[in-house]
Amino acid sequence: MVFRTAGFQGYAVEFSPFFEQRLACASAANFGIAGNGRLWAMTVAPNGIVANCFYDTQDGLFDCAWSEINENQLVASSGDGSIKLFDLNLPNFPILNLHEHTREVFSVKWNLVRKDTFVSGSWDHQIKLWSPESNNSLMTWKEHTNCVYQTVWSPHVTERFASASGDSTCKIWDVRAPRSSTTFRAHASETLALDWNKYDPNCVVTAGVDHAVRVWDLRNTSKEVLALRGHEYAVRRVKCSPHSKTVVASASYDMTMRVWDTSRNFNNLVQMHDAHTEFVLGVDFNMFVAGQVATCAWDETVHVFGL
Repeated sequence: MVFRTAGFQGYAVEFSPFFEQRLACASAANFGIAGNGRLWAMTVAPNGIVANCFYDTQDGLFDCAWSEINENQLVASSGDGSIKLFDLNLPNFPILNLHEHTREVFSVKWNLVRKDTFVSGSWDHQIKLWSPESNNSLMTWKEHTNCVYQTVWSPHVTERFASASGDSTCKIWDVRAPRSSTTFRAHASETLALDWNKYDPNCVVTAGVDHAVRVWDLRNTSKEVLALRGHEYAVRRVKCSPHSKTVVASASYDMTMRVWDTSRNFNNLVQMHDAHTEFVLGVDFNMFVAGQVATCAWDETVHVFGL
C-alpha cells in the first residue's frame, strides 16, 4: 500500500503503540532545507492508507513519537529547534511547544517503560529530557562533540537511553546521572542511527555513513558482534523487530529498506524493499501485526507492506 505525502518528503514513520492501524509520518517541504513541515496521522485500512488529519508547522519535521500514555497524542521534532506535542482531538495547533534547542532537533522518543517522559537529540550537540506536563526541560546533557542524530530508550530499564552522534560515538545514559555511563565508537565516520534490541537489554544496533549496520554487546564494546553490509550509501534509520530477537530493518540513502537476520552465519539479508525512488529515511515495525513494516522517503510516499 502506498500513501502520497504530496509536497512533503518523509523523514520518520511510526506505528501507534495503541492501535494496529494507526500510523504517523513526520515530513518536510523542500527536503527539509527550507519551508514548512507536516505531521500526518493515518489509518492503514484494508483497501489503502487514509489520512485522518495533518498538522502544518513553520519548519520541517524530522522525527515523531507517539505518546505511551495517551493514545491520541504524539510529539514531533522540528528544524527550528522546537518540539511540539499534538492531540488528534484538537485540530490545527500543538497543545505544547517546547523551544530550548538552538539547532535542528533530529530525534524525539517517548520513554517505553515509565511512559511519562521523552528525550530529544539535536544538531546543537545537546540531549534534553522532557515531560508533557512541563514547559521546560527536566535535564540537559552535552557530551557529544557533533550533531546528535538519534536518541532511543531502553525497552528494558526505566531510566536508560542511548544516543548516536556525528562524532562517530554512541553513548549510554541514565537520566539520574549527569554524565554518560558508556561511550564507544560505533562507526569510522558519523553514526546516524541506533535502536535497542527488544529482547536483549545488552544489545543495541547502530547504523552510519559507512554504509554498515552494526550489532553491539554493551558488556564489551571494543568490537561489534556483527557488521551487516550491503547498503550502497549511508544508513539513516535502523529498527529492531518487536517480534523477533534477531530481525533488524534498516533504511538508507541508497533508496532501499533492508531486513536482516542476525542469527544467520552468512548472507544475513532477508529481504530488500526497493520500491522507493528517493532516499528512504524512515522505517518502523507494526507491534500488532507481525511482519508488517512501514517506510517513508523523499519520493513523497509512505509504503506499508508485509515481509
